[in-house]
Amino acid sequence: MSTTLIRGGRIVDPSQNIDRVGNLFLRNDRIEGIDTGAAVADHVIDATGMIVCPGLIDLHVSLREPGDEKDETIESGTAAALAGGMTSVACMPDTSPVVDNRAAAEFVQLQCARAGHCNVFPLGAVTKNHDGQELAEIGQLVEGGAVGFTDAKNPVANAEIMRRALEYTRMFGRPIFNHPQVPELAAKGIMHEGYYSMQLGLRGIPAGAEVIMVARDIALAEMTGGHVHLMTLSTAGAVEQIRRAKAKGIRVTGEVTPHHLALTDAALQNYDTNFKVDPPLRTKDHIDALIEGLRDGTIDVISSDHQPFAEEKKQNELDSAPAGVVGLETLLPICIKTLIETGHLTWSKLIAKLTINPATILGIQKGTLKSGHDADVTIIDPVTAWRIDPSKFKSKGRNTPFAGWEVKGRAHTVIVAGKVRHHV
Repeated sequence: MSTTLIRGGRIVDPSQNIDRVGNLFLRNDRIEGIDTGAAVADHVIDATGMIVCPGLIDLHVSLREPGDEKDETIESGTAAALAGGMTSVACMPDTSPVVDNRAAAEFVQLQCARAGHCNVFPLGAVTKNHDGQELAEIGQLVEGGAVGFTDAKNPVANAEIMRRALEYTRMFGRPIFNHPQVPELAAKGIMHEGYYSMQLGLRGIPAGAEVIMVARDIALAEMTGGHVHLMTLSTAGAVEQIRRAKAKGIRVTGEVTPHHLALTDAALQNYDTNFKVDPPLRTKDHIDALIEGLRDGTIDVISSDHQPFAEEKKQNELDSAPAGVVGLETLLPICIKTLIETGHLTWSKLIAKLTINPATILGIQKGTLKSGHDADVTIIDPVTAWRIDPSKFKSKGRNTPFAGWEVKGRAHTVIVAGKVRHHV
């Protein structure tokens, strides 16, 4: 038996509409309650001046193992997740080989257990080898622990394949995560199609590439009754379509990343590959629409879209360098900078998009401080100022657009299953 008292923190739990100063009690690997429990505990954590919330959940993370361990491993990626305040992550199946069978999903969980950091929930492939031609072994993947299905950065372009995938996964109560982008419109694109792409002479990816695919996926979700989750939204048109779809009761959810809220396509003027992402950074009007979508609940989740790459890969020319940034260790401070300090979101609304909302989409019993639930807790220091230094990342990846940024707020203590796994 082991008890922990987290004392005097501001407890923010959107799943229970709680936002007040109080004490949180843990017993072994479970939540005992808020302001209930023994007056004396084996371990006491003073959380005065800090925010105590359910463990943060990132539902869009690439861990690269197996196949690309030079970029990242499950051990290094989950260590980075802890440093960023995450107690659970859902990992993309974009490995080599692809997670398109039960054994591959079980391997991910085995490596997670060996690392002993945070919880890892595997996502299975929609199609075999991400080829978009034949459905993967959906039933076997569910048995292997897959909580959802995605072809990662490969959009499921074939509408009939997507239709059948939604029908099949609906039977298992699992969502399809799709990268909403028409491949033909995005082919060989480097950045947002607009003023700066024309000025820099770089091939652009039009906003319509996302808007068209979002419309198709919503139509298929309505047709099948399946749940489609639209990853890394970046356009105003996509937000408006999802808003209308939700009003009709269609099962559609969406996410956005901090870098799509904090940066515009103007950042590519220096040809720095750390600003090359997929979907591309867009313009201020798109950012404004994304923020409004977060405010009114149209966009459910904020994810890191953690895409680590070895340094030599990002040092290539802009047109040949891979798209993506590491995001686990910067997600929280960039959210604070772009959403809390600006007054766009309250702490309760932000934490909902990092806890109970992703947990609900994944169908996992996480993201809450309710009595009897898993003792996964993140304690946030919301005011400490620090400078983002990629050389200090736990992740193997150093490809961040935020190097040198002065920010406030970070994860102070991270507890997984009642045990402190990270502490500043």
